[in-house]
Amino acid sequence: MAPKLNLFEWWGKETPQGTPVIVKMENPSFSVVEIGGADAAFKPVEKSRLKNARQVRWILLLKANRAAGFLTWLAAAAWGLLAAVRERLVHIKGADVATEKLGKGKLMLRVIKLLLFAALAALALEAAAHFKGLHYLEKPRISDVEGLFQSVYAAWLELRRRYIAPFIQSLSMLCVALFMIQSLDRLILCLGCFYIKIKKIKPTIVGDTFRSYDAHDHPMVLVQIPMCNEREVYEMSISAVCQLDWPKERLLIQVLDDSDDAMIQCMIKNEVSRWREKGVNIVYRHRLVRTGYKAGNLNSAMSCDYVKDYEFVAIFDADFQPAPDFLKLTVPHFEGKPEVGLVQTRWAFVNKDENLLTRLQNINLCFHFEVEQQVNGAFLNFFGFNGTAGVWRIKALVDSGGWLDRTTVEDMDIAVRAHLNGWRFIYLNDVKVLCEVPESFETYRKQQHRWHSGPMQLFRLCLPAVLKSKISIWKKANLIFLFFLLRKLILPFYSFTLFCVVLPITMFIPEAKLPMWIICYVPVIMTLINIFPAPKSLPFIAPYLLFENTMSVTKFSAMVSGLFQLGSSYEWIVTKKAGRSSETDLLATADRDTKALIQSDASLLEEGKGKGAKKTNKIYRKELALAFLLLTAAVRSLMSAHGLHFYFLLFQGFTFLLVGLDLIGEQMS
Repeated sequence: MAPKLNLFEWWGKETPQGTPVIVKMENPSFSVVEIGGADAAFKPVEKSRLKNARQVRWILLLKANRAAGFLTWLAAAAWGLLAAVRERLVHIKGADVATEKLGKGKLMLRVIKLLLFAALAALALEAAAHFKGLHYLEKPRISDVEGLFQSVYAAWLELRRRYIAPFIQSLSMLCVALFMIQSLDRLILCLGCFYIKIKKIKPTIVGDTFRSYDAHDHPMVLVQIPMCNEREVYEMSISAVCQLDWPKERLLIQVLDDSDDAMIQCMIKNEVSRWREKGVNIVYRHRLVRTGYKAGNLNSAMSCDYVKDYEFVAIFDADFQPAPDFLKLTVPHFEGKPEVGLVQTRWAFVNKDENLLTRLQNINLCFHFEVEQQVNGAFLNFFGFNGTAGVWRIKALVDSGGWLDRTTVEDMDIAVRAHLNGWRFIYLNDVKVLCEVPESFETYRKQQHRWHSGPMQLFRLCLPAVLKSKISIWKKANLIFLFFLLRKLILPFYSFTLFCVVLPITMFIPEAKLPMWIICYVPVIMTLINIFPAPKSLPFIAPYLLFENTMSVTKFSAMVSGLFQLGSSYEWIVTKKAGRSSETDLLATADRDTKALIQSDASLLEEGKGKGAKKTNKIYRKELALAFLLLTAAVRSLMSAHGLHFYFLLFQGFTFLLVGLDLIGEQMS
């Protein structure tokens, strides 16, 4: 029988089926020789026998070529980064002045600098102790050591073990507990979103829609477009609103212009006049005294005598483009539901793929609308009004006290007061309104500062009203603990404290340890949950995680300023728009650019001083200081061979460096 060499079984695979062959020979002419080892034909061949000198030389040249290519790419990337850094440092003086205008308080920056100097001192001390062989000391006594340096190092170890480590460990455990509570909240929201999709839960309309009704049966609808110096987008928003499919005699459009630029006022007036000549019922309003910002603008418009003839009011910011059927998709949800005070729709972003910053914003806002707003609207009938792309019942506004300018989040303010008065909200996830997100980090930073300081202002002001209201205990608990404390206060607190302060400090305080799962596994899982509503953004999971930790500095600072009523919490800065929403038609774009060029010539004559001025990127000192703190901690982690901690601190430090030098988002001259 032939020898059975079953190589498949050696690899753990299924043995092939075959038929054994038996050979019989009458007069064999061979001798039997015993072989001690395996057959030479089946012995592994040495690799050296396959390569001659020429093959070895070509393989080495190929590997050298690959290494040279990688080093060239690395050098080019480093050179580009250094060039960008040098360009930023040229403008550092003016950039610092601009940065100080936003964050009037310098206490946070001083604390970060103090931590940085302490980290550098600790790193130098640990490095010196390492070279002197003192890094293995455990629980030393100062009286048992000799020499000045040994005494200093022993005193540092004793101070670290007795006083610093317990405090850092307690703070880290507090942050971990808050992190897990907030993660559980996000997980429950996602489960609620899954349930809505599986059960196909959607708001329903009672009776027939207005499509089949006579024009006189349509409700009277007022549309408001508040704006302030919106040179880039005013034409786009007015054009979209004037094309709404609604009977003209049942619709009135108010253009509420708070611009302080005479040229922009003239441009908006001309645009309103152009649409009025086409038969659109549209009026232009301008306040001489701009008090109360957007809330004051809306409140002034609602005080007009003719407003009492209207039942609903739709609000659109200057960069929003509602579809023609917007009112026919939203207003019918009020019919037969007298308790409904607000119908909110979803935002869709036309410039979400413009740069990395817009892509990361799209992830956050998609989760906000797809998960938070939809779940709260379906199960609680309450959510924060987004300030635009929504329709209010005017009776609900009047019953809740109207627009107030006591905070920078007038939209959340009116929503909370309406909820306390028993009004219910409806969220339509399928109705989308086009808009744009900020393309520069400076604009985005100012927007986030306002969005995170305002809720804390509102929480301080409305807490007594919440406690005294007649709503159920469950709704009070949801409003106080979930809506305000967990999602507006705890989130920026633990995000900044845990990943930007506690984690780098633990590299110098080995007695206080953070578990690996809190640094890696849980943040990655939470990031995947956040990206769930925007699956195309999955390749950006690492930049998103790092950038969110970086933005925690701005959010934490804003939260503190709003909670303690610091000066920067009352700043209202209009979000700058790029006007990219109107660039869908190239011919229309060219025509608009030509008109803007002609109209800007007159304004340039009046602005002689700023004629040659160029807009530059900023320098953000808090982010830069934290970048150096994290990179210093990364060096200490490398000395201790912490592994994953080192990589996290390294990449997070470089992210802070890029953001601090304003190398993310739109780049200016």
